[in-house]
Amino acid sequence: MIFVDRTKRALEMVEPFPKGRRGNSSGCLAHKARERGCAQNGGAGGRGSGGHGSLDKSITLPPDEIFRNLENAKRFAIDIGGSLTKLAYYSTVQHKVARVRSFDHSGKTLYEISVQEEITARLHFIKFENTYIETCLDFIKDHLVNTETKVIKATGGGAYKFKDLIEKKLGLKVDKEDVMTCLIKGCNFVLRNIPHEVFAYQKDSDTEFRFQTNHPNIFPYLLVNIGSGVSIVKVETEDKFEWIGGSSIGGGTFWGLGALLTKTKKFDELLQLASKGQHTNVDMLVKDVYGGACQTLGLSGNLIASSFGKSTTADKEFSKEDMAKSLLHMISNDIGQLACLYAKLHNLDKIYFGGFFIRGHPVTMRTITYSINFFSKGEVQALFLRHEGYLGAIGAFLKGAEQDNPNQYSWGENYAGSSGLMSTSPDVYPMQRTRSGTFDMFEMDRLERPLVNLPLLKDPSTYIPDTVDLTDDAMARKYWLTCFEEALDGVAKRAAASQPDSVDAPERAEKFRQKYWNKLQTLRQQPFAYGTLTVRSLLDTREHCLNEFNFPDPYSKVKQKENGIALKCFQSVIESLDSLGWEERQFALVKGLLAGNVFDWGAKAVSDVLESEPQFGFEEAKSKLQERPWLEDSYSQWLERLKEGPPHKCALIFADNSGIDIILGVFPFVRELLSRGTEVILACNSGPALNDVTYSESLIVAERIAAMDPVIQSALKEEKLLLVQTGSSSPCLDLSRLDKGLAVLVRERKTDLVIIEGMGRAIHTNYYAALKCESLKLAVIKNSWLADRLGGKIFSVIFKYEVPCK
Repeated sequence: MIFVDRTKRALEMVEPFPKGRRGNSSGCLAHKARERGCAQNGGAGGRGSGGHGSLDKSITLPPDEIFRNLENAKRFAIDIGGSLTKLAYYSTVQHKVARVRSFDHSGKTLYEISVQEEITARLHFIKFENTYIETCLDFIKDHLVNTETKVIKATGGGAYKFKDLIEKKLGLKVDKEDVMTCLIKGCNFVLRNIPHEVFAYQKDSDTEFRFQTNHPNIFPYLLVNIGSGVSIVKVETEDKFEWIGGSSIGGGTFWGLGALLTKTKKFDELLQLASKGQHTNVDMLVKDVYGGACQTLGLSGNLIASSFGKSTTADKEFSKEDMAKSLLHMISNDIGQLACLYAKLHNLDKIYFGGFFIRGHPVTMRTITYSINFFSKGEVQALFLRHEGYLGAIGAFLKGAEQDNPNQYSWGENYAGSSGLMSTSPDVYPMQRTRSGTFDMFEMDRLERPLVNLPLLKDPSTYIPDTVDLTDDAMARKYWLTCFEEALDGVAKRAAASQPDSVDAPERAEKFRQKYWNKLQTLRQQPFAYGTLTVRSLLDTREHCLNEFNFPDPYSKVKQKENGIALKCFQSVIESLDSLGWEERQFALVKGLLAGNVFDWGAKAVSDVLESEPQFGFEEAKSKLQERPWLEDSYSQWLERLKEGPPHKCALIFADNSGIDIILGVFPFVRELLSRGTEVILACNSGPALNDVTYSESLIVAERIAAMDPVIQSALKEEKLLLVQTGSSSPCLDLSRLDKGLAVLVRERKTDLVIIEGMGRAIHTNYYAALKCESLKLAVIKNSWLADRLGGKIFSVIFKYEVPCK
C-alpha cells in the first residue's frame, strides 16, 4: 500500500537550548527606563504597526510578553532610526502537537493519539522608542542563554550612535548593513509571505484601508522611502534594484520647517497639529486665483494653486494647526507628484511608500494617494505596507541569516503574537494610545511546507479566497464577531477537556479565552488590524491562540470516536449504493456527500444537536437536507456531464470533516470516480482545526477502508488514489497558499476536476473562485444567519457545478 507525500519535510528538528536565568528583570520595562533616565533621542512617540502616537509612559506591557522566547533566540538584527528601534530575532519555539498513529488492527481501536513536543522556527520583531533601548538591552542580556552567532546585524542611522552600547550590553559585534538594501530585502519578504500586507488608503470610504490581493509576481515595483529626504528605487528582482531619483524635500523638511513655524519640536505632535488644521486658511486655491474652476486647464476650484499663498496677502496670525496642515499637504503633494513622474517614466503602475514620514498617518497617506491619482489619471496606485516600520529590521535579519536560506521557506503571520495595524484617525487616537502602548510586536512562523498557488487557478493575480469582506460589511462583521464571542466559552471548555491528564489545562484554557476575547475586541474597533477581516481570519486567529497555549487539537478524541463509528457503517453504505441503478446511485452519492458535511462541530446549530442527541447519525442528517431544487442547484448539469462526457483524468478533492463526512460521504464518492477510471487526489489539512480531518488521520482511515474494500485497496496500491496534505491548518481554504507537493502532483496527473466540500471551504471561501478546469463546490448551510443572507434556510444545500469558459 502506498500513501503519497511528495514534498520533503522542510522543517529540520532543532534541539532547544536550556531555559535561561530570569535574573531580576521581571519589573516593567517602562518603569525601569524611567529609573535609568535613559532619554537618548526620545523625541517622537511609539506607535502600533502602521500607526503613531505620543508615548504615554504609564502604559506598559509585561516584558515576557514583549521579548518572548529569548531563551531560544539564535540570531539578532536591529534597525535604529532617529526615534524608534526595531529589534529582530530568530528563535526556536517548543510547542505541543497532536500525533496519531495506527494502533490496533483488531478493529476495537482506530488509532492512538499522543501529544508531543515539536520545535518550530519563529521570527520576532519588536518596535519601541529609543528611550528604552538600554533597558531593553539589559533585559535581553539577562535572559539570553546562547546564540548561533557572535554578530548582530544592524542598520539605520542609529546603528552608528548605539554601536558601542549594543556591543557592551550583548557582547555581540555590531555588523552594519546598508539601509536601502535592508529595506528592499524586507519589503520583498513581506510582499511574498503576508497575504494582506499591502493596502490602499481611502479616507472618505467606510473602510480606511483597502487591502490588495498578493500578486504571485511582485516585481517590478517602485519603492519610495521617505525619511529625512526621499529615495526612489526601482526594484526589478530579488537582488536587482536601482536608485533612480530622490529629493531633499522629505520628512526632515516637514519636521524642520514645522518646528520653525509652530515651535513644536516633536514629530508626532506636529502630525497631530496637522490632523486638526484647515489648510485652506493658509493655502491659495485655484478658485482664489480664478474665482472658480479653471475650465481651460481642467482644474477644479479646490486644488491648491499656491501653498502658503494666503500668507503673502492676509494680515493676520495663522494657527499652528493650519500651518502644519498646509506644510504637510505641500510636502506630500510634492513627493506624490515626483513619485508619479518616475513611475510613468519607468512604466510602473505600483508604488510602495514607506519610511519615517508616512508612519501610517491618515492625512499623509490621503494626500499622497490623491496626488498619485491626480497626476497619473488613476493609472498608478499609491500603496502602503502594514509592516513598513519593520522592513529594515527584517532585511538586516535576512542578511545575517543567508546561510539558513530563509527565502526557501514559506512564512506566516502569527496573529496571536502580533499587535496589528492601528488607525491613527483623530477620533480613535485616544483609544489607540490605551491599547498599543509603548511596544509593538510582529511575529512570523516558519511553515513546515513551502506554499504555492494551485496551478488550476484561472488567474492567480485576481484570486480572492474569501467570499465576504467583513471589513466592508458592517452588519456581517457585527454578527460574526458576536458569533465567535458567544462560542468562546464552549471552545475553552472543550480545549481543557481535551487534556484531562494535564493539571494546568484549565488555567491555559482560561488564558486562551482571555487572549482570543481581547483579539475580538481589537477587531471590533479596528477590523483591519490584520488585513481584510473575514470568517477565515477569525477562525485562523482562534487556532493561533489555541496553539499559543498548547491546545493543538481539542477535537482529537471526538474525531477518533466518530471515525470509529463511521467505519463500522462503511460496508453497509457501500452495499446499499451498489444495489442502486446508475442514475439513482449518482444522486445517492451526492446526497451522502452533503449529509456527511452536516457533521461539523464548527457550526453551533450542529454541535448543539450532536451534544444533545448522541444517536443523531447519517440517515438523520439526510432527512435534514433541503429537498431539491436546492438553494444553488446545478446537479442536473453534473449528471448530464457524467452521462455524456468522458471520465475525468484526475479529480482533486479537498475534504472537510472527520467521521461520517469523509468515511461515509467522501470515500464512497471517491470509489465511484475510481470505478469510472478517474484517478483521485484526496487532500486533507496538514494540521488540525476544529473536527476537520487531517492528513495523518486520513492515512489511517484509508488503511482501514482498504481492508474492507478491494476498489480502494487496489487504487492505493496502484497509486490511482493519492493521499496528500494541503499545507493548511485552517477550516477554510486559500488556494493561493497550498503545499508545493500537492501543486506538483496536480500538474503531473493532469487534474481536470476540483471538488471542494464544506461550508468553510466552499462558501466562506472559494464560492467565487474561478478555475481552469471543471469544479464542484458543495456544502450544507449550517448557520441560520448565513442561510438567511443567501436567501435560504438552515440545512439549505449548495451544489455548484462550474465549467470554465472556452
